[in-house]
Amino acid sequence: MKETILTTKEVAGRFIELVRQDKFYETQTQLYADHCVSVEANDFLLPKTVEGLPQILKKSELFESLVEQVHGRVISDPVIAGDYFTVSWSADMSFKGRDRFTMDEICVYKVQEGKIVFEQFFY
Repeated sequence: MKETILTTKEVAGRFIELVRQDKFYETQTQLYADHCVSVEANDFLLPKTVEGLPQILKKSELFESLVEQVHGRVISDPVIAGDYFTVSWSADMSFKGRDRFTMDEICVYKVQEGKIVFEQFFY
């Protein structure tokens, strides 16, 4: 039986559905390709670039370990163009040992063969 390959629009829709439920692990394990690349805006808190789903999962665990509390989160609907989709993401949060602040970012994702193969964050 042939596996159905999701379109960029379908991947984006499922992505939004999961992240709005705070299901980040499920988002990555279901929608990311094993060879996905993740690029941060800088290396202040997290590694600037990681390659491969296992490294992306480790980076997510590191990020979660730095967060003391999330006070609120707003994720836009996706904007889709070809193999790419973007979302704006605003998170009101407190990191351990730091003051509360709001982090605003633009997130860009590339989809190939029904999986996210690249993500980049601008903040």
